[in-house]
Amino acid sequence: MHGSHVRAVVARVLLLFPLFSTLPTQADELTLAVASNFTAPMQEIASRFEQHSGHTVKLAFGSSGKFFAQISHGAPYQALFSADQTKPAQLVTLGLADATSRFTYAEGKLALWSSKPGFVDAEGEVLKRGDFNKLAIANPKLAPYGAAAVELLQQLQLETQTRARWVQGENISQTYQFVASGNADLGLVALSQIFKDGKVAEGSAWIVPAQLYSPIRQDAVVLKHGEHVPAMQEFWAFMHSAEVSAIIRTYGYGNPSSHGGDNAQ
Repeated sequence: MHGSHVRAVVARVLLLFPLFSTLPTQADELTLAVASNFTAPMQEIASRFEQHSGHTVKLAFGSSGKFFAQISHGAPYQALFSADQTKPAQLVTLGLADATSRFTYAEGKLALWSSKPGFVDAEGEVLKRGDFNKLAIANPKLAPYGAAAVELLQQLQLETQTRARWVQGENISQTYQFVASGNADLGLVALSQIFKDGKVAEGSAWIVPAQLYSPIRQDAVVLKHGEHVPAMQEFWAFMHSAEVSAIIRTYGYGNPSSHGGDNAQ
């Protein structure tokens, strides 16, 4: 599939998507690299797609930085759902991804979270008081949520006084585990990890105001290994559907409003 035809194909497939479950198409297997903050929603999205289409979706979750390195060295993923916009754009520049497939699928939000009920107050003052043992953040060199966490601490003028108590996860999933296990009292995690059906599902949290860190716009792109796979066209159309948009919102993400190429950083 030539890149210039991707959007037209998506539009056509969107119209046909309700019919997929009745069409006698050959089942394909897709392999997707997905930023770990998007684990829960992607598992739900993939399950729905498999039910609709009869195709199989294999999911690999991890840090966007590591996926970028693997894809650059030939890893056979067919699409990347990154935690930022930069890496999909770089893959396009390198000729490893289809530029016209790129779009912003979610806007992430940062939360200060503790697994302990009542530990985090509604304004995040616990950070300033210093009443905690460890603060878990994702590695800012690898994970966009880690970079956002450091930016927040700088905005609050707390970077220097909290640094000695940082414990860094390789990705946002490991960061969450540090807090869930009790090894860290606090963590700056993705809201999606603790949010379900419009509320914080466990522990206590401060949803960090968006003006305290740069927007975490998350882009997806079809990679060269996925360009000629019919099931990928179907999956890309499904990702643009109202059904998927509703799923993404339930996990606390902001609504993507335009293609990544229109709002690239």
